[in-house]
Amino acid sequence: MHKRRSFTYLLGTQTMSNAADILYIMALVSLVFHETDSIFSSVLVPLLRMGAQMISGFLAPLILARFQLPFILFVSQFGQLVFFAILLGHLWSAGTEPMWVMVFTLVAAMSFLDGWTTPARNALIPRLASGEGLMRANSLVSVSDQTVQLAGWGLSGVLVAMLGSEKTLLVAGGLYMVAMIFTSLIRDPLEGKVHYLLQPGTRVRSGDVSVSEAGTEPGQGHHDMPPMHLEDTLLGHESESPELPPKRKKEILREGWSLIGASRRLKALIFMDMIDLLGGSVWVGAFTLAFAQQVLHKSEAWWGYINAAYFAGAIGGGIVVLACVKHLQRRLLPAMLAGMAGYGLLTAWYALNTLPPLTLLIVLLMGLPAEMSVVSRRTMMQMSVSVHDLPKVLSAQATLTSLTFCISLLLMGWIADHLGIVNLYLFSAVLTLIAVIYGIFSRRALSMSLAASLEPSSK
Repeated sequence: MHKRRSFTYLLGTQTMSNAADILYIMALVSLVFHETDSIFSSVLVPLLRMGAQMISGFLAPLILARFQLPFILFVSQFGQLVFFAILLGHLWSAGTEPMWVMVFTLVAAMSFLDGWTTPARNALIPRLASGEGLMRANSLVSVSDQTVQLAGWGLSGVLVAMLGSEKTLLVAGGLYMVAMIFTSLIRDPLEGKVHYLLQPGTRVRSGDVSVSEAGTEPGQGHHDMPPMHLEDTLLGHESESPELPPKRKKEILREGWSLIGASRRLKALIFMDMIDLLGGSVWVGAFTLAFAQQVLHKSEAWWGYINAAYFAGAIGGGIVVLACVKHLQRRLLPAMLAGMAGYGLLTAWYALNTLPPLTLLIVLLMGLPAEMSVVSRRTMMQMSVSVHDLPKVLSAQATLTSLTFCISLLLMGWIADHLGIVNLYLFSAVLTLIAVIYGIFSRRALSMSLAASLEPSSK
């Protein structure tokens, strides 16, 4: 019951925070462009966010090593609310002549704190759900994310037009406040306990702790735990620890990367994720708008229609995945590969199609394979490492994700300018299919048992 309640609060804070992010970005970009009449200044907002999140993701293991996950989420949410309040106060007091350096600094500070939330959230989910519940929880989070994206990007423009940038920012502030309240109610079931990861058949002399008493989730057998030497099994509780020495800090920063390097399964999953993400920026607004105008010969309104169809398809796909959890849970690898292949083929069809109504149908159909791929890959990642080491791995992955997306934006922008918008989407489709081919050739590593895939990291 406590786990279910905490997951509900986690889902609530994620929903409110994502909605606030969308509103504040849209309102701030509109305000910056209106006041500076500079596209470059407007682009600085999302660019600073991505850069700050990349740095934050790299440093996140130091925070994750010292504090409990709910505490990290709360500090992140509270800090963002404080910086956002300072930003609002400055914009209102400065009127039409704000100090843009201060504005961009506050944006970077908020984004830096936000960079902790994704690895902390994804690391907390396996502690609140297990077995079939883990994939169901990932599906719910994904549906929530896509629903907020659909409603947020659709309504934020209307709110900015109706209320103005300043009042829209005030609404975003209210959402941040609600998100912080939800975050304060989240509890980690592993808090304040001593946990053990045991080899099959291993028993601890002190108290002779059984597997069920040692922090194993209900429904998980011995095969779900990586083999470790007995002296490495004590995890301890994750309360705040003393200041770390410089040498230990370097070790902590390397731990996530070392775990990835030692696991064939993690390396394969993250490499596939990076190849796929390299072409993922094609759905950024500028490229979608260019496709609508240059290929479909439609107005800017079709940019909104395509976005709406894409997120509606993602929501529908997420609901289907949620309904088929029992079937997909036993076939994670085939589901991931099939989803990526379907998404890649539909992207190629999208690139070659010139009929506007059919474009919306194609984008709508992308939702199911895209969600199958994303949810299966996230679940496999969470199952590939112990709950103790998962935050370190996810922090390293978040850094790679931010870096890959930045590279993708630059690469896709060059391709769009020099090779055309159609070839841009075809190239994206080819990258996704390359990731599928790599996954097929790496299926032995990807389908290895959890214990086998993690064995090198315990040595």
